[in-house]
Amino acid sequence: MIINVLRIAAIISAALASSISLGAEQLYRDQPAVTPELAFAGAYGVGVTTITATEPKRLNTANFITSIERALVLEVWYPAQIAETATPATYKNVTRLQKPFELQGTAYRDAPAVQSGSFPLILLSHGFTGYRTQMFYLGEHLASHGYVVVGIDHADSTNADIKSPDDRPAGFISTLYNRARDQQFLLDYFTEHNSPVETIVDTDRAAIIGHSMGGFGAINTVGGCFDFTFKMLNDFGLPAPLALVMPLALNSCYAGRDQQDPRWKAVQLFAPWGGEYAVHSAEAMANISVPTLYVAGDQDNTSGFTQGIEKLYKQTGGKHNYMLLFENARHNIGPHPAPKASFESDFELGHYFDPSWDIETINRVLEHMSLAFLDCHVKGDPARCDYLPTEEDSQQYQGSLNQHRDPWPGFKNLWASGLRFYRQ
Repeated sequence: MIINVLRIAAIISAALASSISLGAEQLYRDQPAVTPELAFAGAYGVGVTTITATEPKRLNTANFITSIERALVLEVWYPAQIAETATPATYKNVTRLQKPFELQGTAYRDAPAVQSGSFPLILLSHGFTGYRTQMFYLGEHLASHGYVVVGIDHADSTNADIKSPDDRPAGFISTLYNRARDQQFLLDYFTEHNSPVETIVDTDRAAIIGHSMGGFGAINTVGGCFDFTFKMLNDFGLPAPLALVMPLALNSCYAGRDQQDPRWKAVQLFAPWGGEYAVHSAEAMANISVPTLYVAGDQDNTSGFTQGIEKLYKQTGGKHNYMLLFENARHNIGPHPAPKASFESDFELGHYFDPSWDIETINRVLEHMSLAFLDCHVKGDPARCDYLPTEEDSQQYQGSLNQHRDPWPGFKNLWASGLRFYRQ
C-alpha cells in the first residue's frame, strides 16, 4: 500500500510539473546547424535563483533631499549541479500594459552551484520599462560557458512599476539618476555580501551588458560622464524648477564615484540611449579605456543611429572599441522574442518585434558575439579574440562566377548576411 501511495504521489507530482511546463511559452526553436558556432550551449549545467539586494541609503529621486532604501530584485544564473529529476525553470513577468506571461527557460530553479571554480560576474541591465529576465536567453547561455550572470529589476523602471503614463515622469527621473549607481552597487554587493554564488563568483573580473537605458548607465559607470543641462532636461518635459537643480545631482562620473572601478573589464552596449541628446561628455567619452562593444540597428528610432549610437561609438576612446550593426534593424537589439501577451497592440509588440529581423536570429548572433567579446576581454582568451571579425562587411558573394570570400569566424557560409562589424 505504501508503495502504491508513493507511486501515485510521484505520478501527481510529475503531472503537476508537466502542467507548469505546458503553461509556459517556448520562444526558441531547436538550434539548426547554421547557428553561429559560439551560440551553442557550453559545458556547464545552469542554475537560476531569485534574490533581492538592498542598498540601505540612496538619494530619494522624489525630492533629491532625503535618503531611502533601494531594493533590487535579481535573477542570477550560474554554473550548477543538475539533478536527474530537475525540471527547467520558467520566467514570469508582465508586458507594458500589465498583461502577465510565463516563458520557458533551460536553466534549473535553485539548483546548487558547482562546488569549485571562479567565474566572472556579468550584469544584464534592461531599458526604461523592462525586467530582469528580458535577456534570459543570454543569462542562460553565458552561465553555461562559465559566467555568473545577474539580471536586474531596476526599481521605478520596470514594466511592473510603470503601470500607466502617469508613472513615466518619475520613473524616467529615477532612471537617469539610479541606473549607473545600481550597476556599481551590485558589483560591490556580490563582492561584500553572502549570496548563493559567493563561493564561485569572481568580482575582480566583471562586465555590464546594457540595453537602451542600461547602456546609457553603463557608459557612465566606466567613465562617460553625464553632461545634463537645464535646457536639455526642460526639453524632456521636466518642470523648470526641477530642470534647474537636477544637473547638480545628475552630472557625475563612474556611477557617482571619483574614479573608475578597475574591476570593470568590459561593457556591451545594446542600442544605448543618450547620444542624440549629448548627455555624455564628449571629452570624457574619449578617455574611456574599458573594452566596449556597441550593438545597433541603423533604423533605431528610439536611441537614433547616426547621431545616436554611431556617434557614441565614434566618441569612445580605448584600444578595443567595436560596433556590431544589424542592417535595417530598429531598437529591439537585445530582448527576447515577443510573448503572445504582447500581440494585441502595436504599443506592446513594438517592445519586442523588429520588422526586418527575426528576433531569435538576433539573439543567436548576440550569444555568439557576446561570448567571443567577453571571453576575449574579460577572461583574456586570445583564441576567442579571433572570433571578432576583421572584415567590416559580412557579405561573401563577389557578384559573379560563384566567387565568395571566407565567412566571418564561427559563421557558416552565407549565414552572416545583413551584419557589419566595425573596429577603431
